[in-house]
Amino acid sequence: MEEELRYAPLSFRNPMMSKLRTYRKDLAKLHREVRSTPLTATPGGRGDMKYGSYAVENEHLNRLQSQRALLLQGTDSLNRATQSIERSHRIATETDQIGSEIIEELGEQREQLERTKNRLVNTSENLSKSRKILRSMSRKVTTNKLL
Repeated sequence: MEEELRYAPLSFRNPMMSKLRTYRKDLAKLHREVRSTPLTATPGGRGDMKYGSYAVENEHLNRLQSQRALLLQGTDSLNRATQSIERSHRIATETDQIGSEIIEELGEQREQLERTKNRLVNTSENLSKSRKILRSMSRKVTTNKLL
């Protein structure tokens, strides 16, 4: 996930990196708590408990369930963030591909416009020559009529 964040846009990358760090810290904290908590309550281990060993076991199970729920929430959040980053990466790749195609098409259009411009310049030159020839012919016709 960190590798995918490297290619994400800066506006998206920085907040997601801080969220990722927070999730990892929470996950590590929950792992430490789960490891440090004994899995079964020892009878008589807490003699001052009001309700005996069943209350200790129940309290312990409740704590474990809440820790597991938090751990699952953290995992779900990480999975959603990973999927979001993957979608962003796909979109960025598609956008890059579309941009490349547009640049290529614009290059082709530029070449076509340059060829058209050259044809117009040639046509304009030919029209100028034709105009000169027609004027010359007109003068000769006029001169011949006068003679």
